Amino acid sequence: MHVNPKTMTMKAAVIYQPGGPQQLLLQERAVPKPGEGQVLVKIKAFGLNRSELMTRKGFSPGVIFPRILGIECVGEVADDPSGQWSSGQKVAAFMGGMGRDFDGSYAESAVLPKTILEPFSSSLPWDILGALPEMFQTTYGSLYKALQIKSGEVILVRGGTSSIGLLAIQLAKVAGLTVLATTRNPEKEQFLKDKGADFVVIDNTRIRESVRYIFPDGINKVLDLVGTSTLADSLQCAAPGGIVCMTGMLSETWSFKDFAPMDYIPSTVSLTTYNTGEIRIGAAEFQSFIYDIEGGNIQISIGSTFALEEIVTAHQLMDSNRASGKIVIVNDQN
Repeated sequence: MHVNPKTMTMKAAVIYQPGGPQQLLLQERAVPKPGEGQVLVKIKAFGLNRSELMTRKGFSPGVIFPRILGIECVGEVADDPSGQWSSGQKVAAFMGGMGRDFDGSYAESAVLPKTILEPFSSSLPWDILGALPEMFQTTYGSLYKALQIKSGEVILVRGGTSSIGLLAIQLAKVAGLTVLATTRNPEKEQFLKDKGADFVVIDNTRIRESVRYIFPDGINKVLDLVGTSTLADSLQCAAPGGIVCMTGMLSETWSFKDFAPMDYIPSTVSLTTYNTGEIRIGAAEFQSFIYDIEGGNIQISIGSTFALEEIVTAHQLMDSNRASGKIVIVNDQN
């Protein structure tokens, strides 16, 4: 962490008004002090998320600027006033208002509520660890809590080349499911198959006919990471008694212009969502996930890594949708 010994300052990317990536301004700020129920975390790495792009553009209601964005991070405890965790304990943080209601991870340090921190141990490098918290929570929760996946089922992962999509493909395969994944880019078809997809469909916003050609009776479980622009079509891909979960908003649209449930939702098909801000996966599951990565059972796809000073460039890449995997910011390791 860059620290001025006289003033105890740190680098942070601050946004004062919504707009493009250039609104993220690298500044020197005082290192915050933790209060009751809070911990000062030395941030080692954090992943970028589409929700941060939405907040940056001004599409997240209730966010007051200026704000340090960032809904997740990994790092080490620098100061825990309660004494529960010793200095240097590795922790992961995500959601719970982070980067929206209070300053988040786009910095070298952050004061975070203990309620959103999960301690863990790992020998993995910080760039891999930085990609994990929100990606794991979202994927695991969507598959097991919302979709209730079971071995032998067929799952459609819509938005397969996203970081969540790539992990969902792997976790579903490990769980014994047949996986159909989508991409808008025909050049990514083999990439998805290499990641474990059994079938790949090119997504032109309407894929029902293509899906039904492969699986005439429909799909047991559908994970829609694109959002409201594709959800009606995704529902039509589901088999009777199937479940469709909308988790992502790659299309950057929050709501339907018109929503008629009887028209949108086929009979006996269930529609649900998963939001890590409402339901959290515990530390034990996260640690087990880390062990799976360390053991080679799960491969994490990192799209690109940047330094905090390159946050604007990193957001430009996220805007372009050209990153095949998670974009991760890694802070100075000193």
